[in-house]
Formats: sequence, C-alpha cells, structure tokens
Amino acid sequence: MNSPKDILRQYWGYGEFRPLQEDIIQSVLDGHDTLALLPTGGGKSICFQVPAMCMDGICIVVSPLIALMHDQVQRLREKNIPAIAITSTMSKRETDIAFDNCVYGKIKFLYLSPERLQSELARVRISKMNVSFIAVDEAHCISQWGYDFRPPYTQIAEIRELHPKVPVLALTATATKQVADDICSKLEFKNEKRFTQSFARHNIAYVVRKTEDKNSQLFRLAERVQAPGIVYVRNRRKTQEIALLLQSSGIPATFYHAGLTAQDRRKRQEEWLSNRCRVMVATNAFGMGIDKPDVRFVVHMDLPDSPEAYFQEAGRAGRDGAESGAILFWNEADINQLEVNLRQSFPELKDIRRCWQAVSNYFQIPVGSGEGVTRIFDLKKISTTYNLDPVLLFHSMKIIEREGYVALADAINQPSRVHVRVSNQELYNYEVKNQADETLLKAMLRMYGGLFESYVRISEADLARKSGKSPDVVAADLKRFDQLGLISYEPRTDQPLMTLLQPRPDAYSLYISPANLAERRKAAETRVEAMKNFVRDETQCRQITLLKFFGETEMKECGKCDVCKKKAGDAKKKEKLNLEEEILAVLRNEQKTVNELVAMFPLELNADVNTALRKLLDREVVGFDKLRKLRIL
Repeated sequence: MNSPKDILRQYWGYGEFRPLQEDIIQSVLDGHDTLALLPTGGGKSICFQVPAMCMDGICIVVSPLIALMHDQVQRLREKNIPAIAITSTMSKRETDIAFDNCVYGKIKFLYLSPERLQSELARVRISKMNVSFIAVDEAHCISQWGYDFRPPYTQIAEIRELHPKVPVLALTATATKQVADDICSKLEFKNEKRFTQSFARHNIAYVVRKTEDKNSQLFRLAERVQAPGIVYVRNRRKTQEIALLLQSSGIPATFYHAGLTAQDRRKRQEEWLSNRCRVMVATNAFGMGIDKPDVRFVVHMDLPDSPEAYFQEAGRAGRDGAESGAILFWNEADINQLEVNLRQSFPELKDIRRCWQAVSNYFQIPVGSGEGVTRIFDLKKISTTYNLDPVLLFHSMKIIEREGYVALADAINQPSRVHVRVSNQELYNYEVKNQADETLLKAMLRMYGGLFESYVRISEADLARKSGKSPDVVAADLKRFDQLGLISYEPRTDQPLMTLLQPRPDAYSLYISPANLAERRKAAETRVEAMKNFVRDETQCRQITLLKFFGETEMKECGKCDVCKKKAGDAKKKEKLNLEEEILAVLRNEQKTVNELVAMFPLELNADVNTALRKLLDREVVGFDKLRKLRIL
C-alpha cells in the first residue's frame, strides 16, 4: 500500500495535507467509521480520494449532486484514475454496463446518487464488488434536522449489510451538533471517530450592511476591489439585470443560472475561471464543486434562507487563505420576503395533491406503475399547461421529494454517449455491406476508445467534421444504428429531471406526514430567525454568531467584521474622549507647556494627545497664560 503522502504528491501534486486531512485519511485506513466536518474549501474530496488510492478495491461515493459527480469523475479521469458515475440520467442498459465494469473491471471510484443506491440492481451488483470503503458526501442530507434533507439518504446504511466490515466516511461542510449526531446514528456508525475543524474562516471579513440602494453599494465595492468575485441573487431574472448594470459601469461581469443552456453555462463558467470575466452574478446553482482559490469577495444581494446556505456560499471567498470579504446587503423588505418564502415553502395538502395530479397527468404514468422511470421535468411547461403557480408547484414537488416519492435533479449537461453492442467482426461485416455508413463508423472507432466495453462520451459535431456530414445527419445516423442494434446511442440531455422512486400513487392517497411537515417547518422557522438575528444584531461579532449556530463554544472575536470594526472605532473614540479628561486632570494640578504635557503620555499617543488638545483649545476649555503654559479657562 502506498503512503497517503506519496499518493497526494503523485496524483494531486501537493507536498502536504491541509489541517485534519491526514488524520481523517488515517482513520479510514485504520477501518474506523469516520465523520469529517470541514468548512467550505477545507478539501473534503481529498479525504476520500487519497485513501481509496491507497487501498485495494473500489470506493463507493454517494452524492446528491449529479453535476458535481460528473465534475469529480472527469477530474479523476484526467489523472488517469478510472472512475464512473451512475445517475438518473442514464438508461437501464447504460447503468447495467457501468455496474458490470465496477464488478469485473478496474474502476477505483463509483459515484452514485442515493436514489440509484435504492434499486435492486445496485444492491445485487454492489454485493459482488470488492469495496474498500463507502464515502457519503453532503452527509447533512441524511438528517431531517439538516437544511437539505433527502429521504433516500436515510437508506444508505442498508448497503452496509452487503459489506459489514467496510468502514463509512461521512463528510459535510455544514452541520450543527444535532445534525452531526443524527448522521452517525442514521449511518449506524460503530467504532467511530469524529474530526471537526473549526468553522472559523480567519481570512474572511463578514460585513452586513443595511441599505435601500444595494446596486450603488455593489458598484462601489466592485470598482474598489479589482479582483474576482461572486454576486448571489435569489432569482434568474435578477442575475441578468445586475450583470448588465455592472457591465454598463465598465465592470466585466456575466450571469449564471440553471435555466441557461449547458453550452452557455460552460462558456460563462470558463470565462470567470480564466479571469476573462471578473464578476459572476448567479443564483445558488453556481459555485458547488468549483475550486477557484482567488475569489476576493462574495456578495449576497438577497437574504439566504438559512445560516448553512449563507456560510457555504460566503465560504467560496478566499480559499487560497488571502484576505477576502463576504458582504451581505439587506433591508426590511428582505425580512418580509424571507417570511413570505417560508410560508410558500409549506403549501397546504390540497394544493400539494393538486400539483401531484397535474404532474401525473402530464407524464401519463398509470397509478401503481413507473418506479425507477425518469422524465424531463419542465416546471414552466407543466405550470402553464395546468394553470399552476410555478412557485406553488416547485415547493409542492420539494415536499413530495422529501417524503421519498420522487427525486428531482437540476438541469445538468449529460453529453451524448455511445456503446457498440456487436462484436468487432460483426461491425466490420456491416460496413462491407453498407459502404455509405463506413466513413462515420470508422471515424467513431478511430476517435473514441473503449466503445465495445462501455458507454463512451462522444460529440456529434466532432464526428461531423471527421466524416464530412452535418451534426444533424450524424445524430440521425447514430439513431438509425441504434435501431439496427449495432450500437446503443444516448443523445445529449440538458434538462431538469424527475425520477419516480416508488410506484406512482394516486393524488388522494399521496401521504404527507403531518408530523414530518411540522418538524421541518419548525426547523425552517429556526433558520429564518437565525438569519434575521444575524443581520439585525450589531453587538456580537458576525463570525461568533455563525460559529454559535454550528455549536462551537471556543470562540474569539474576528476583529474584521463590521461589528468588530465598529467596536474598535467606538473604543478609539472613547479613548480620545478619555484623553481630554486626562489632559484636564493634569492641568488642574499644574500648568504645562504643550511639549511638557505631550511628554507625560506614551509616545504612540502623541498624535491623539495633540488632537484632543486642539479640540479643547477650539472650544476654549483651556488656553495659554503669558508664559505660554496651558491652563484651564
């Protein structure tokens, strides 16, 4: 077994681990169930990727974010580390082949969504794998006390029965003590170890500013800080509006949200990552898994719904350890909007059932069937078709998801994939008989390796250039080859998805637990109150307020936030006022020249003493006698 440091240096090019990483890795290597609480930017992925490369077998990584899974798989493959992701965007055949490669091939990392983990196919294949350990990313999702609870996470522990001796590593950047305890309980930890890095980010200055003119404040900040930044807003429309306003002031800015095409999202992200564009205005769809170390400021133009969301988004500033700022603009209208959002997040049961009926009608899935079926979930189209408020539909589906009926996935880019279903000889025989197709098929085989073993990502545009055909003709030919049984062709997808996790229930038999709903509402109310307290409390250090929420007890003031700066300013002002009193006390006892008076105070206070004296002279509280000595008038 290679040492963790050797692996880190060989594949990631780092000479040393960040704080706690090495301890967490060693705990996994020693076979302990391990909980790792590391703040955003703390390097969680290294904590499971390095030990997996040290050990024999495959590491199963459970993650709720399809886009993040694809991103990590791509990065591992770039390092020549065999990795694969199995998600709801894949066909049954594609999933089957991927699992086979994990059982019989040399795959080191299998990324799975928790929904895929529930299937019988997954359980059967995982039982046959040589599993090194199981990593559960975003582990706060397992707890109903967590801010992003997902019911499929609660069933992760069931796969432990398949490999009872295999340790589990749970990782999260946002967990209160209650959530941390719940994670360990739900994952059935034994012989556990917990590693918690303080959530304090000593290089980030948290600034909260109450203002009715947020845009002007943002412009001044973006002009003053000539460095990369992120501006978070609540809705898609505002991303474009604010980006255009920044551009009109000469600030290089662009916008990002889940409603853009995959090509546009990639282009804008790349422009920002390469610093061709300095400011990214985005919804919270942006930033997860993006490792840009030199973000100097993160601005929130709207109040986040929870301290966890705020902390995670603000934490994208200053990952390189350099001084950075997290600035939140707010006014009383934001507080009202936060309360409106809270009410809208918990629709009445009759409205939830009405929305479910509309979705069921739209997809035409019969009652009692459809388990495992994935469909493109076009919220706008469904809302328009059935005359539903999109906000009501969104929140109703979120509640239905939390009850475990469906899994919703944001719009992600899933490139086209091809797998050759016949043997090399059979494909050659087809080419001989169908010479019109020979050019495209040969181009495909030359450009992409591994087509006979598994599904491989392909580009219709690249194939078009090689074969001399248009991309549309290439796509049509690939569909035809699929129908002939030569290949399996999965065209590119770029849409939000809904997967049924159980047979479709009738709207009126849809069960929403009143107790669960009440608990979640109470937890949401607690978070909203915490956010209101965070912005309104001007007496406690901002960082301490956040750390208290996460259950930390050993804290000291950051000295950088707006509250600490104000306290320091007030203390200095008070110190200066005290100097006036001290000057008067001296002069009551004895008259002094200016030099004699100044010499009585510490050297570092000379300037302040002179300022205080000028103020006393200006107010004619003191004056000079004939010998140019100071006296009280």
